Amino acid sequence: MEITPTIHNPDRYMADLRQILSQGRKRIGIVIGAGAPTSIRVDKNNQLTDNGNPLIPNVDSLTHAVINALTVDAGVICKLKKQIEQAGSPINIETILTQVRRLSQAIGPAEVYGLDGPKYDALAKKICKEIGKQVSVCFPPIPNPYTELILWVSGTIREHQVEIFTPNYDFLIEEAFEHCKAPYFDGFIGSCRPFFDAASISPDKFPTRWSFLWKLHGSLGWKISDDTVERTGKKEATELIYPDHLKYDQVTRQPYSALFERLRQFLLTPDTLLICTGFSFRDSHICAVLDEALDANRHTAIYAFQYQNIEDESAAVKIARRRPNMSVYARDKAFVSGVEGLWRPGASPNENWPAIRETFWQESSDDDQGGFMLGDFAKLSRFLALIQAPQIASSTSDEDDDGEDHERPPIGSGAT
Repeated sequence: MEITPTIHNPDRYMADLRQILSQGRKRIGIVIGAGAPTSIRVDKNNQLTDNGNPLIPNVDSLTHAVINALTVDAGVICKLKKQIEQAGSPINIETILTQVRRLSQAIGPAEVYGLDGPKYDALAKKICKEIGKQVSVCFPPIPNPYTELILWVSGTIREHQVEIFTPNYDFLIEEAFEHCKAPYFDGFIGSCRPFFDAASISPDKFPTRWSFLWKLHGSLGWKISDDTVERTGKKEATELIYPDHLKYDQVTRQPYSALFERLRQFLLTPDTLLICTGFSFRDSHICAVLDEALDANRHTAIYAFQYQNIEDESAAVKIARRRPNMSVYARDKAFVSGVEGLWRPGASPNENWPAIRETFWQESSDDDQGGFMLGDFAKLSRFLALIQAPQIASSTSDEDDDGEDHERPPIGSGAT
């Protein structure tokens, strides 16, 4: 007997999401992964374009660029890559950096592949410096997807602060907050030499119009000074890029343990919604926190907006299969309440809906198979920015009913 495939209606889910997010009552968190800046394309003059290069390269391209820059250490890195491959781990700049740091801590004066512990420590610093060069990009012209996201975050009266969690090292989110003149807190206190203060990571201490930014893997601009982690604001500071979760001492341990505990506590709070964008779900440390919290708190929901087709998003689906309070929205299918199904739009609920549908759904054409678009960070940011708009002009026509051309107001202008 032929089994009828399950159908998921994107109109229904996106209408529900718009309703939830427009009310400002739910506790909202956002995970912004490395895929977010890759969705933003710029030309050689850093101008936004559809056909340029990613603002920041993806992990594979970043790995290639960093390794190519370390020509003196190419032989050692080649041997480390073979070692990582034999262990069954993926080969990328994060796993290479993890292996380098492990050796720097473990071998002391002994040598492995011609380097001793201090030389591996020096190699780790060189890798971080090259990572810093790749991710310390200029902020693109505004409006851009980051400013559109922050305009939505700061443009609604809320009962709770929005909390942004990111493993990214760049300054793009901070710059977007500051361009939009939106207040935020990132765990650092002070003006001249801001220092990390774990005791301040509490939503009860701030007005709800503030947002929180938690950089789970460290950041450009962080450094250790006088046994304290400080935020310098300078992109050249790269010593506290920590994708590997190895902690050298109590000083460097404090930010990461406090920030991961904040993610855990956020997810264990009742009536919480976490939106994931540009996140591959291949970070085992973050995924462990998400998985445990979904199991412990059935009132938490995670919406994972994934860029690829569902078959290529196995890491996200793996969690969603056993945790019905996590939904995966991929290009061709969705995984909702533990059930995989094909996307199929339904009838428009009102006359304005076709224009709204264009913000999350692409119809098939001769050049593109179409599908759900919000796995693209840029598209999701625009969708969120337009949530408060009662009407959205259709991209298929630049004319109003009177037949005259009208210029559309930019996002964030206050016009509707």
